[in-house]
Amino acid sequence: MFKNAIVRKPCPNMVEGITEANLGKPDYHKALLQHARYTGALRKLGLKIQVLEPDNRFPDSVFIEDVAVCTPYCAVITCPGAPSRRDEVSTIRDSIYSFYENVEQITEPGKLDGGDVMMAGTHFYIGLSGRTNKAGANQLIKILQQYNLSGSTVSLGEVLHLKTGISYLEKNNLLVSGEFIEKEEFRDFNKIIVPPEEAYAANCVWINGSVIIPAGYPVTQKNIEEAGYQTITVEMTEFEKLDGGLSCLSLRF
Repeated sequence: MFKNAIVRKPCPNMVEGITEANLGKPDYHKALLQHARYTGALRKLGLKIQVLEPDNRFPDSVFIEDVAVCTPYCAVITCPGAPSRRDEVSTIRDSIYSFYENVEQITEPGKLDGGDVMMAGTHFYIGLSGRTNKAGANQLIKILQQYNLSGSTVSLGEVLHLKTGISYLEKNNLLVSGEFIEKEEFRDFNKIIVPPEEAYAANCVWINGSVIIPAGYPVTQKNIEEAGYQTITVEMTEFEKLDGGLSCLSLRF
């Protein structure tokens, strides 16, 4: 069960964020509204929210998941793979230390984005991507082992981050799309398949028995509900333009 979340409001400079989506620049004011509704959904599901103010120095800082990995026993401040995001970690330290006694750090030459880390029980899957390298993954695995947790790597071929294409919904249920449907690493999970035309919906957020999903993906929503979950939909169009998904917008623990 999650009790807390940390979010950061979008900054006006988000329109200059990193993207390969080719969907146009986001509308900042619309993004603010969508972010407020996302935060409202987290609150509705029982989380206490720490809301950080926008930081215009870092266009992508609304995607707060990438700068830390939160576990039940420790938090790990990352070393983001994109050079423009490297200094974002300094903006999260105070918040992390206000919640955690045990705080670890990924250091160079390791690179690690939180969007490449998926927690499934006591095991953490770590995507090797353009943003996360083997050195960063190995550092995280070593840290996890200190807290009786485990980790393993997953190679990526088609997506930006691991959680772009896969979400753990607890109870051994895994929402999967594209390259992850047949991956050997996930053979023992109950798979909820996301159709290719709804691939963006593969990034969802399980919160205390319910699932927040992006609005506009009826097949995926139906599949999740038929698996026994209540769903909440949130518009994500402006964050999709920056290659961002639902999980990217918060740290949940």
